Amino acid sequence: MRIIFATGNAGKMREIREIMADMDMEICSMKEAGISLDIEENGTTFEENAQIKAKAVAACTKDIVLADDSGLEVDYLNKEPGVYSARYLGEDTSYDIKNQAILDRLKGVPKEQRTARFVCAIAAVLPDGKTLVTRETIEGYIGECPAGENGFGYDPIFYVDEYHCSTAELTEEQKNEISHRGKALRSMKKLLHEYGF
Repeated sequence: MRIIFATGNAGKMREIREIMADMDMEICSMKEAGISLDIEENGTTFEENAQIKAKAVAACTKDIVLADDSGLEVDYLNKEPGVYSARYLGEDTSYDIKNQAILDRLKGVPKEQRTARFVCAIAAVLPDGKTLVTRETIEGYIGECPAGENGFGYDPIFYVDEYHCSTAELTEEQKNEISHRGKALRSMKKLLHEYGF
């Protein structure tokens, strides 16, 4: 029995492997499992998109399949980019450009109105077809400028008061401890244990 995580994102896979290292199961990406699918994420919530991905991959295997959908919600921008975080400003737009666009839209907006959160929903499809879903967040705010080399995506502009820095300036251990994905994976791990995995 192994866990297949429906992603091709290497940064994500590294986080997932670290957090789920004690599961005593092989954890592999779709590519490593030899599954190649073009999945259309057309859900309107993070939970729906995670389930769409997990179910599509589960149709190809008898393993446990996990999928996540995560993104950034900026309150001042009506919770944009939200479920479109990965496709914000176009599928192939670099995060440097996406991050700069968000900073430009928040120019002159005071810190107390720059509140934001990362959201992560994880769906699991078990070998018997049962679906489990967890959702977690990390609250923070959009800084004035990008900072840090760690992490990926919107990490350089997302700041957490607790550490007085961006999530791209945290060590991997710190980030896994407080991140939306870290929390959602730990919740999912608990659910999987309850189901005997």
